[in-house]
Amino acid sequence: MKLFKLCVVAMVAATLIVTASVAVAGTLDEVRAKGFIQVGVNGGVYGFSMPDEKGVWKGLDVDTGRAIAAAVFGDANKIKFTALTAVQRLPALQSKEIDVLCRNTTQTLTRETVNGLNFCHVNYYDGQGFLVPKKLGIKSAKELGGATICVLPGTTTEMNAADFFRKYNMKWKPVVIEQTAELSKAFFAGRCDCLTSDASQLAAHRSVARNPDDYVLLPEIISKEPLCPVVRHGDDQWYDIVNWTVMATLEAEELGITSKNVDKMLKSKDPNPTFAL
Repeated sequence: MKLFKLCVVAMVAATLIVTASVAVAGTLDEVRAKGFIQVGVNGGVYGFSMPDEKGVWKGLDVDTGRAIAAAVFGDANKIKFTALTAVQRLPALQSKEIDVLCRNTTQTLTRETVNGLNFCHVNYYDGQGFLVPKKLGIKSAKELGGATICVLPGTTTEMNAADFFRKYNMKWKPVVIEQTAELSKAFFAGRCDCLTSDASQLAAHRSVARNPDDYVLLPEIISKEPLCPVVRHGDDQWYDIVNWTVMATLEAEELGITSKNVDKMLKSKDPNPTFAL
């Protein structure tokens, strides 16, 4: 994953902050008062959010959080991370335990309406798949009838799996474990025949297995999972800052803008790099 510590992000969000037309006390004021952004992340998914051997958080969701901090403070390090399970993540945002959720979370109608949340721009499109031990000789998810399936509770994953097995009139036995790391351990320890999750997470789990070649991702992708940072509904200024920060990082990556060349790119006569300034 590329590191999104981009100076252009700070300029984009600074413009939004300065030109905000309504001075209402909200998340931005609270963040400024405490001097850092509290970001909810996954406890350990390689490539998205995981601390390294020195305890430094790394991954796409981590970099997204740091980009928001750079936008607000001009300093990507003014940030603290809270590891959250799938069950904990939405209540933590609703209760203001965190300021923004950057935790591979799927945008759904229910979450935006019933749960009172706003999803920002999608920064990763995913889809649910199935990971199985190669020794089982399974070539398709349609051969999983009667299998035990490791799955996280409180997720679209759990519902998608139930729908899939119902659609093909197959029985299955869910093994529900709340912690992502513990779920992965259970699968690799042989407690279930299959692990189901977003395909990116399955690939991440497989990559850190003792013998990755012993496991195979089945070809079926059974859902569409637009993953986005999430904020509370009703705080338009904070939503704008997070949303446009994400879009700025995406545009910057497409245009080849990095922290090393941003000063040079600001002098460019090409109108594209300044689309949001």
